[in-house]
Amino acid sequence: MKPDVYISKKLSYALRHNPDKYGLQLDQYGYTDLSQLLAAFNRVHHFNPPLTQARIEQVMAHANKERFRIKDGKICALYGHSIPGIISHHQATPPAVLYHGTARRFMPSIKKLGLLPMKRQYVHLSTDVPMATEVGRRHDNRPVILQINTKQAVADGIKFYVGNGRVWLCDELPPRYIQFPN
Repeated sequence: MKPDVYISKKLSYALRHNPDKYGLQLDQYGYTDLSQLLAAFNRVHHFNPPLTQARIEQVMAHANKERFRIKDGKICALYGHSIPGIISHHQATPPAVLYHGTARRFMPSIKKLGLLPMKRQYVHLSTDVPMATEVGRRHDNRPVILQINTKQAVADGIKFYVGNGRVWLCDELPPRYIQFPN
């Protein structure tokens, strides 16, 4: 049986970045037919025993954050898409402060341009420092944690979207809303 992390990474790749590799079509909300995904995954990755909905639900239940949703026989990734225009998230008012973990090498660019989605559809922000730290460690073992003044950003017209319970999204964030560490 493949480990949870392996399955989660393959799901992320298929549902966020390259559904074509698996012959999948994402609808306007990023959902695809779960039975088609299972058939494609079992064909491409030769899961033994075969991957099932129950196994995916087990991976989802043991994850440290909500990345996927299964609904009405379909599955989607909740955020992190690099495919433009796929996911439409619900606009909402975020907490007054959010956080962003990043690599030290990106700081000059962030100070000049702010936070940009880069190869993703949105900028990802965390509701707490531990999550921002975990995200930042993907690129740097000593990440910089930026504090975001979302209250002022919202007042100035920046739109925020719900990613999941711990992730918020925005199109971009100018540097004036970012508190940089000394």
